Amino acid sequence: MWAFGDGVSYRVEVDSLKLIDSWPVTTAGAAVIGADGNILGQRGEVHNPFALASVSKLISAYGALIAIEEEAVTLDNPVAVTGARVRHLLSHTSGVAFESLTKVAEPGERRIYSNAGFELLAETITTATDIPFAQYVHEALTQPLGMRTIDTNGAAAGMSASITDLIQFAIELQNPTLLHPSTLTAATEPVFPTVDGVLPGFGVQRPNPWGLGFEIRGTKSPHWTGSNNSPDTFGHFGQSGTFLWVDPQAQVAVIALTDRNFGKWAAEVWPRFSDAVLAEVAAQ
Repeated sequence: MWAFGDGVSYRVEVDSLKLIDSWPVTTAGAAVIGADGNILGQRGEVHNPFALASVSKLISAYGALIAIEEEAVTLDNPVAVTGARVRHLLSHTSGVAFESLTKVAEPGERRIYSNAGFELLAETITTATDIPFAQYVHEALTQPLGMRTIDTNGAAAGMSASITDLIQFAIELQNPTLLHPSTLTAATEPVFPTVDGVLPGFGVQRPNPWGLGFEIRGTKSPHWTGSNNSPDTFGHFGQSGTFLWVDPQAQVAVIALTDRNFGKWAAEVWPRFSDAVLAEVAAQ
């Protein structure tokens, strides 16, 4: 059975989405989106915004890629870290620490996950465009996609958005209209692919593949996506108990937002949820 709303069609029920009802959270929302732009299912709170935490980086990275296509900056632009470039900030290889621009490694040597690096990325684009980064992202990305409830302040981890907002973004990630498809393809392939590093919450990964703002599943174990997600799966999770992934091989995207911070509970239920969704989609 199909219903229609907001100009897109969706299947009213996907059984695997019911799993979010058992999560140890007060409020949650989730959605499954096919590669053709159809919403295959949604459940829970889908209209009110949740704090995204580091899922914000997906929005910021996409905004940065638009700025690159508009030639406001390039991947090779120097930034305020000796030897680092925009590509290093996007791929967490600038060598700066998590919360400060203290240099702890040479650019390109290690995958050091850095909120400070993403804030520097936003500042770099602000300087290049003479537009505050939150405004730039709004005008270049979220407004054209019709993401009506998103707050774009906080490039590294400060944004908030609803499931309804992120559905539009997930559709864009599978069928880009604001970027040339080749740009997105390059951004979702490993940059400095052999570099090791810590995946927050899951320990050291050897290697720890990352694209230009997008975490790439590869062969990481343990991981927050499912064991049956393809190595090409890309996305991000957030400390606020949120995630968004796209699996190009399975041709599906999944979003989940909650009001409980990431912890052992999420590391246990998210992979099972992802595998259940993949199995159900594959069986359709």
